Amino acid sequence: MDTTIGSVPSASDAASLPPAPAPREATLGRHLARRLAEVGARDVFTVPGDFNLTLLDELEAKPGGVRLVGCCNELNAAYAADGYARARGGGVGACAVTFTVGGLSAINAVAGAFSENLPVVCIVGGPNSNDYGSNRILHHTIGLPDFTQELRCFQTVTCYQAVVNNLEDAHEQIDAAISTALKESKPVYISISCNLPSIPHPTFSRHPVPFFLSPRLSNQMNLEAAVESAAAFLNKAVKPVLVGGPKMRVAKACKSFIELADACGYPVAVMPSAKGLVPEHHPRFIGTYWGAVSTPFCAEIVESADAYLFAGPIFNDYSSVGYSLLLKKEKAIIVQPDRVVIGHGPAFGCVLMKDFLHALAARLKKNTAAYENYRRIYVPPGEPPLSEPGEPLRVNVLFQHIQKMLSVNSAVIAETGDSWFNCQKLKLPEGCGYEFQMQYGSIGWSVGATLGYAQAAKDKRVIACIGDGSFQVTAQEVSTMLRWGQKSIIFLINNGGYTIEVEIHDGPYNVIKNWNYTGVVEAFHNAEGKCYTAKVRTEEELKEAIEEAQGPKKDCLCFIEVIVHKDDTSKELLEWGSRVSAANSRPPNPQ
Repeated sequence: MDTTIGSVPSASDAASLPPAPAPREATLGRHLARRLAEVGARDVFTVPGDFNLTLLDELEAKPGGVRLVGCCNELNAAYAADGYARARGGGVGACAVTFTVGGLSAINAVAGAFSENLPVVCIVGGPNSNDYGSNRILHHTIGLPDFTQELRCFQTVTCYQAVVNNLEDAHEQIDAAISTALKESKPVYISISCNLPSIPHPTFSRHPVPFFLSPRLSNQMNLEAAVESAAAFLNKAVKPVLVGGPKMRVAKACKSFIELADACGYPVAVMPSAKGLVPEHHPRFIGTYWGAVSTPFCAEIVESADAYLFAGPIFNDYSSVGYSLLLKKEKAIIVQPDRVVIGHGPAFGCVLMKDFLHALAARLKKNTAAYENYRRIYVPPGEPPLSEPGEPLRVNVLFQHIQKMLSVNSAVIAETGDSWFNCQKLKLPEGCGYEFQMQYGSIGWSVGATLGYAQAAKDKRVIACIGDGSFQVTAQEVSTMLRWGQKSIIFLINNGGYTIEVEIHDGPYNVIKNWNYTGVVEAFHNAEGKCYTAKVRTEEELKEAIEEAQGPKKDCLCFIEVIVHKDDTSKELLEWGSRVSAANSRPPNPQ
């Protein structure tokens, strides 16, 4: 008998060596469930469709595997996977939708996860494996016998794409996709033919070997050279500062950054999109560096420094306030996840941020000059003036009360808009979570993200600050929160429109139809689950609502509609909006 690999078996060979039957539970769908559970994605956010129904059966078939959290639409399901990944410190979130109509609905949220470096696994139930190459036209497509439209769309917003339409390499493709998501900290796309998930196959008959990802290592010669050059640069500076950026999370360098801050004595600031990555109780924390809309006295210290180290920054038009930061490249050390650039040069590649910051901490001289300057100019913030009885509620008073609600057991989710600026002013207690989506800035993100974050972080109560315009985009996912017994507190800030866009460029399109928001949530509730709603117009009513939410209704989803004047806008948003508007309005460069 010829047993050469790749040989064509004879009839006698086939008769003498029948294939070993795979156990009933050794299916593709259950293998995928095991792999997701192994990497921590124990909840999969789903919307059923005819191409993924068998896959959904298999995903939840085995006890102890994954739970399916049914969502109202695919966009929200993917937003929830984004929030789930954030709650797990950049771990894996997952959603499962149907072919094309589901995938292309989810893709906006997947693009947001890509921009924020989150490993979201987007699973799509695809066409029957027999239909590939058949020249047939299927429903849920644009009417062409081409099944690659969805795949081509996902190629630009995911780091790996797996199209599983046969069982022979399904094991390999699934494992490659999930491991790539972990290594790159980016979303991946997995399409699984609808007729395959429930079929046993020998490659799934044994419990999979646990993932082992080879750790990334710094080039030691480059690391030493980078540290030596950076230490010389900073040690000769008179008043250097440290600024943390959002890529510290993907680089897993937050602890190394604090180690460096403790060692060097420099004042510590964060970019707005890095809020929550650096403990704000650090003795030399000076707030958010955001150019003209920074925490008071923070920009003065950063921009007057003669050297600054930025760890994992993203300088876009939003974070730079319309490209108006007063920074000079020759004064900066820019540390990215695997690269260090000092001034206009030199640059050092293959140097991991966490290794660089850890090694640099041992080479810097203590220098507290910039922090002493900060202490000299610092003036404690004032309190908002007391409200008169019955006076309409002001936004600064609202956030004064939200500040008092924060603890190690809470997490703040800030929606795109005025909440960006008001939530930046919150002082986070040790252990308090904080998330917002600054790079992508998709309005409505926070509703799905709140669902996903709360589903993953059972030990925290989420406090979400959402504008009325954003809420209208994704409101229905509050019903899923109720269905799953979540206890988040949602502050719906009703100011009658798209405030952030009013400040960039006003027009009648920024005014929206007012809803009875508490009535909408009560309709979602429909006497099923635990829900508390309140509509507040004064400080007295706000206090009562918060007392209820933290007292008798602490086990309920709490929805508090806060009605404020449309012109009650933070001065930071006004300044930011005018500068971003100016950047957007620049005339074309001369040809």
